[in-house]
Amino acid sequence: MFKTVHIKAREVGLLFKRGDFAGLLPPGEHTLFAPPAILRSWLGEVRVDVEPADEVELTHPRLREIVDAGVLDGWAEVLDLADRERALVWTDGRFHRILGPGLHVLFTCFRKVRVERIEARDGRFEHPQLPAIARSRGASGALDVCRVEKETAGVLYLDGRFVEVLPPGLYAFWNGAAKAEVVTVAARETVLDVSGQELLTADNVTVRLNVTAAVKVTDPRRAVLVAEGADRAIYRAVQLALRAAVGSRTLETLLADRDAVAEEVAAAAADRAGEVGARVTAVGVRDVILPGDMRALMNRVTEARKAAEANLITRREETAAARSQANTARLLADNPALMRLRELETLERIAERGELKVFVGDGETVGRKVLDLM
Repeated sequence: MFKTVHIKAREVGLLFKRGDFAGLLPPGEHTLFAPPAILRSWLGEVRVDVEPADEVELTHPRLREIVDAGVLDGWAEVLDLADRERALVWTDGRFHRILGPGLHVLFTCFRKVRVERIEARDGRFEHPQLPAIARSRGASGALDVCRVEKETAGVLYLDGRFVEVLPPGLYAFWNGAAKAEVVTVAARETVLDVSGQELLTADNVTVRLNVTAAVKVTDPRRAVLVAEGADRAIYRAVQLALRAAVGSRTLETLLADRDAVAEEVAAAAADRAGEVGARVTAVGVRDVILPGDMRALMNRVTEARKAAEANLITRREETAAARSQANTARLLADNPALMRLRELETLERIAERGELKVFVGDGETVGRKVLDLM
């Protein structure tokens, strides 16, 4: 009619008699009166539930009855948390877990336990050791954790109401306290490719343009609040501005000055960018693509223009050469001695190439000399 119960070190026994909680059993040997089955219905059943006190938290279906018995003093700390309360539990200097609303019993007899009670009314959870808490067991059930990456900004809304703009870092919000939403916006400069835009010039020529625009968000809240997306709004603004700029120019003007088109598009898109909390830092026309037949026609026009330019340069050089020769002839006619020097220079150049016989004298003497040689 007696049985021995052994409670190991770092364990606690919960004693129940006749279905009611009767007390705690510390580690050691305990002899209990246990009536046989034939007398159990009359004398009542004796039961011992052994709980590992080293696990810190006591979980039992009849926890309220155990707490009300008042036998936990010196053994455990009792927490009864309201709906808007949370508790952070630290054991032996390390974070253990987050406790939500309800009744909790924490054994303090075997380990060093520290408890922080926190109000979760504003929805956001801030703590110096947030990274360790966010990595702990069960944190995902109590906290909604998000990270704002570098080169971005986070726009925080609680229950649909704007709160603040968050810089890069780790943030946590209590589940159930408020609906938290963090919309991230790129804070660094981004490049929009407005490609394949088929437009009509003022002289009814269809061209395809590829344009790039550099955009930087200056007001993250406005970028999220005003438009579905700042990039999309600026993309449409660049499209419309490009259509207006190309439609007011002929093909020749467009090809001659792309920078003017880019400046006009940038100025037109700047107003829309300011409305959505961004700034257009640069716009460039990357490509102007013509249809196949138009390219062939432009190549022929360019070829004809270059040929005309080459012919003009040739005629200009010939005219200059003729003018130089005429000036030289007049100079020689006015200066016989200069003409004689030119003849001697010519003879000198001929003599350098082969044998040369020169006869000097009047015409009659030179003629007889030539006949004698023949």
